Amino acid sequence: MFIKPVFLWTDIVIVLLSVSIIFSIFYGLRKAPLGATARQIVKRPMAMAAGVILLCYLLVGLLDSFHFRLKDQPELLSVLDILLTPLRMHGEKTYSAPLAKVGYTKETVEDSTGAKSRIYPPLLYGGSHLLGTDKVGQDVLYLSLKAIRTGLVVGTLTTLIMLPFAVLLGISAGYFKGWVDDLIQYLYTTLSSVPGVLLIAATVLILQVYMDTHADDFKSSAERADVKLFFLCLILGTTGWIGLCRLLRGETLKISELEYVQAASALGVSHGKIITRHILPNVMHIILISAVLDFSGLVLTEAILSYVGIGVDPSMISWGNMINSARLEMAREPIVWWSLLAAFVMMFGLVLSANIFSDAVRDALDPRLRGKSL
Repeated sequence: MFIKPVFLWTDIVIVLLSVSIIFSIFYGLRKAPLGATARQIVKRPMAMAAGVILLCYLLVGLLDSFHFRLKDQPELLSVLDILLTPLRMHGEKTYSAPLAKVGYTKETVEDSTGAKSRIYPPLLYGGSHLLGTDKVGQDVLYLSLKAIRTGLVVGTLTTLIMLPFAVLLGISAGYFKGWVDDLIQYLYTTLSSVPGVLLIAATVLILQVYMDTHADDFKSSAERADVKLFFLCLILGTTGWIGLCRLLRGETLKISELEYVQAASALGVSHGKIITRHILPNVMHIILISAVLDFSGLVLTEAILSYVGIGVDPSMISWGNMINSARLEMAREPIVWWSLLAAFVMMFGLVLSANIFSDAVRDALDPRLRGKSL
């Protein structure tokens, strides 16, 4: 069987991020201070449970980031699709409740004698859909797992884009003061005065027009959706650094007035060394907390943007698109509730685990809290 690998933009980002995380873990464990920090985290059961859940999310997202095409087939598949082939291929006609063996609504069925009756039709794969199926008969568990990659890309890639802007500009404004501070304040004040939703909507619309006029540049709808996702992360990243920048500016203003920083400056130590050795280590706790909060907020932001129609491409599986589709079914009788619940639980698990684990890391890095465990 001939397999042709396909490398999407976000695939490359996820693979590089995963390699960086693995390298950082092994490198950090070899250093005594970081090794002691890791031991403090291991002693916290809640942190370890959250870490295991995050690793599961990351593993699913990584498996869904190796794409390929089979010979003579236009469909773009991933390793996760192959592993979840039963869930992907065993579809139904329409809605079915979790673990149900018959359909969710009655249908008119004609028996061998010609008599018609209204019954709940038996499902093709009754009892095999743990979370039921959606309007077109797709397994909701499969959709929920496929949406993990989208959530990780939006949360992680956007956070990584905004951090350099926030750290560089925030520390520079607080340390150099003067015209540098005035210029940076003018920049983020101007940017914050523009409504974020309108800016995102305008940029997404421009990108959509470009993709429509250059359709030949994209070989499939999956590649179009991936490009839209990548640029959505760029937009969110380049507009979402203002809050952290302000925090870092204020903290840097305070730290730069401390005696040891003033002494280093008086002794002729370069600005770069002062920033990297004295300023940056003392604001890392703010960066860590803000990064996790931004990650959690961005995962939820994707759902909000998809709800108003300016988020990821409708053809891409995401928790936001699942919620947007499920909301229309909450008013029907009987209510189709499982799609909304599945998306909510998956988002809740990712955000809660990230917050718990980051709290443990922050506490382990704080010498005043070492020795305490939860």
